Amino acid sequence: MLAAQLLNSSFPTIHLYDRVSMALQLMEEYDIQHLAVVNEEKYVGIIGKSDLLDVSETNTIATTQEFIIPVSVKGEEHFLVALKLMAEKELSLLAVVNEQTELIGIIAITDLMQQLSRFLGTEEKGGLIVLEIARRNFSFGEICRLVETNDALITQCNTMTEPDTGLIIVTLKLNKIEISAIVATFQRYDYTVRYYFGQESYDNELKDNYQHLLAYLNV
Repeated sequence: MLAAQLLNSSFPTIHLYDRVSMALQLMEEYDIQHLAVVNEEKYVGIIGKSDLLDVSETNTIATTQEFIIPVSVKGEEHFLVALKLMAEKELSLLAVVNEQTELIGIIAITDLMQQLSRFLGTEEKGGLIVLEIARRNFSFGEICRLVETNDALITQCNTMTEPDTGLIIVTLKLNKIEISAIVATFQRYDYTVRYYFGQESYDNELKDNYQHLLAYLNV
C-alpha cells in the first residue's frame, strides 16, 4: 500500500505564525502529540507537544524553528517508508506532501499500525515459527521446501539480522495452526527453532483422550 492510500486530509494543522497556545489547544482537542506546520501553501515540518510546553504560549510557532522536524513522505512512496521515518523520529503522525512540498494529508500512527497488522497477516489463522540461521546457511528455497513437505505454505516471511550475533532471524507465518510436524522437520535438518506458536498435535490427542474419558464416565 502507498502512503497516499493511508492519508487523512481532514487532520488539523498549525500555521507558522499561529501562536503556541493555539497549537496546544488543537493537540488537547484532538488528543494528539504532534502537528504538521505549514507556511501559506508549503509544508514546513512536524512540531511536538513536549517541545511546545517549554515555550511561552504567546510566542508564534515560527519562534520554535529549532523544534520543528522537517520530515515527510511523498504520496507514491510505500507505507513502510512512513513507518521507518515515524519510528526513527518517534512521531505519532507524518505528513504526506506532493512534488511542490504542499501538504496533502497526514498519516496517523493508529492507521499505520492497522495497515502493518494487515500487511503482516496477523488477522489470518496460522502458526508461527521463528528460526535463527547463520548468514552463510540461509536459503529461502530450502525453508519453503521443508514447509511444503508437510503439506503447508508460508503465508508471510520476515527476516532481520540480529546485531549482537549476526544471525538471521526468520519469522514464518504458516497456513496451518498445528505445526509440531513442521517444527520437527526443521530440527531434523539442524535448524535452530528459537520459538514456535501454534496448536500441537499432542494437544489434539490429549483433548480427544480427555473427551473419550468423559464419555466413558458418563455411561
